[in-house]
Amino acid sequence: MDGILKEYSELLSSVDKWFANCIAQSGERIRCAAGCSECCRGLFDITLLDAALLKKGFDQLDACTRGQVLERCRSRLFVLQELWPEFDSPYLLNYRPEEEWEILMPDDDETPCPLLGQDGRCLVYEFRPMTCRLHGLPLVDLTGEVLHDEWCTLNFVDNDPLADTALRGEFTDIFRAEVRLFRRLSARLLGREFAELDTFIPTALLIDFQHFDWPGYGAALAATP
Repeated sequence: MDGILKEYSELLSSVDKWFANCIAQSGERIRCAAGCSECCRGLFDITLLDAALLKKGFDQLDACTRGQVLERCRSRLFVLQELWPEFDSPYLLNYRPEEEWEILMPDDDETPCPLLGQDGRCLVYEFRPMTCRLHGLPLVDLTGEVLHDEWCTLNFVDNDPLADTALRGEFTDIFRAEVRLFRRLSARLLGREFAELDTFIPTALLIDFQHFDWPGYGAALAATP
């Protein structure tokens, strides 16, 4: 699995380069900077591939910090299980229809990410998920196809960035590469390929990638109508 995560890290680096280029091109129109954590609140789903990379970074933190983060994660899990009592290890969302996930992700949720440090910086910045790296800017492919037409309200206050060709990226290729890596990870971990498996950041840090019966879980998941 380490080889897959290494390839994924390289893919994420290309996303970081795109974001850095956008900042270089746009100047003060983009307010994203170290310590700004307005978007690091609430819950959003991440892939099992992101979860595995995130857990790898988390495991490198010191024991005291890990303990503090896990306490916040368990508190978050307790709230989630009040809504979904059957939401249990390995904490994947896909056994229920995606439209039902919204009950766990209310728009007014301002709970800080458990990995957010007191200085407003991510404790595992180099291992953060794809969605964290993309957040704040619209996603427009080099072809001109708009893949995501929203952006942080602190950015482009007086401008519409959708027509700015300097912000475009190779998103179609990036997302296709992500899917290929995800399929490889799911085949390695669960013994079969899946197109999508998702969790949340707090629950990702509670997943036992080493000892959980992943092949058994994959077989049961595949048999679910």
